[in-house]
Amino acid sequence: MERIRAFFYKYRHMWLLSYGFIYLPWFCYLERTVTHDYHIMHAPLDDLIPFNEYFIIPYIAWFVFVAGTLLFFMFRSREDYYRMCAFLFSGMTISLIICTFFKNGTDLRPVIDPEKNIFSAAVAALYQTDTCTNVFPSIHVYNSIGTLIAVCKSSLFKNRKLIKTGAGIMTAAICLSTVFLKQHSVIDVAGAGIMACMMYHLVYAYSPAGQGKKVAEKILE
Repeated sequence: MERIRAFFYKYRHMWLLSYGFIYLPWFCYLERTVTHDYHIMHAPLDDLIPFNEYFIIPYIAWFVFVAGTLLFFMFRSREDYYRMCAFLFSGMTISLIICTFFKNGTDLRPVIDPEKNIFSAAVAALYQTDTCTNVFPSIHVYNSIGTLIAVCKSSLFKNRKLIKTGAGIMTAAICLSTVFLKQHSVIDVAGAGIMACMMYHLVYAYSPAGQGKKVAEKILE
């Protein structure tokens, strides 16, 4: 029991992860209620991008990429952890607010034959569990960019070019997967990119070293 108390005291900053109790119910509510009369996010470029079921691999890898990096920083660097939390959770909240007042969705999804291969079956399962609404801006894209920034800005990876390159490739693959799987329009991707640029200046560019915790607390309070 003493070890458990010591563990939670040492990593008491994990309380920020309780944001999930705000995000998930809110997101699920939108998924249930935004079912019609929503704005279609569709650009001409979307029609030129072919569907490719193999992109389900990086799309699903997103969960490990983002969550794994966040947990790594939670155990290894409070400063990077606070900054990453501030970046991700602020953008996710903004996205929920946008979807609450600006109901949006896509009309891009093709008919999937789950018998074609395991990747098509996975995409078909994704379509069944995830609606085509609440897509702008893309959280998949935004959180991937945020994770890449966190890795590149961390002193833990200062001289780890291979890790940074891998994170960059993973981020690019995830962003591409959102449009090749027809989960998002390029408009959603662009919106996420713009939001990421704005949040970067707030969380990283204008925050001197050692102030990550203060920034996170101000944003998340």
